[in-house]
Amino acid sequence: QVQLVESGGGLVQAEGSLRLSCAASGLVFRLKAMGWYRQAPGKQRELVASIAKDGNTNYADSVTGRFTISRDNSKTAVYLQMNNLKPGDTAVYYCAAAGPGSVDLGVRNYWGQGTQVTVSS
Repeated sequence: QVQLVESGGGLVQAEGSLRLSCAASGLVFRLKAMGWYRQAPGKQRELVASIAKDGNTNYADSVTGRFTISRDNSKTAVYLQMNNLKPGDTAVYYCAAAGPGSVDLGVRNYWGQGTQVTVSS
C-alpha cells in the first residue's frame, strides 16, 4: 500500500520560509518522479514543482527562484524548500508520486493527504 505523508506546513509571515517534507512508502521510490502540487480555495490544483528519478527538476513560473524541490532516495523522501513566501502561496500542498506502472507524474498519481500553508501579509 502506497503512503505519502506530508509534514512541515503552517502559518508564516510574508517573506518567510517553510520546508515541506514527504515520507513515501510502499513504492519503488528511486524509479518514481515526485512532485508537489497545491490547491487554493476556489482554484484548481496546480503543479508547483517536480523532480524526476534522475534528479531533473521543473518549477511553475510563479515559484521559480523561490522554491527548491529535492529528494533523498535513501530516506524515500522528497522536500520542498519555500523561501520568500507570498500571500498568494497560501494553499493546501500535496505530495504526489508517479502512479502505478508510471515513472512520470500524470493523471494516475499517488497522493498524500495534504498540508496547509498559510502566508500572512
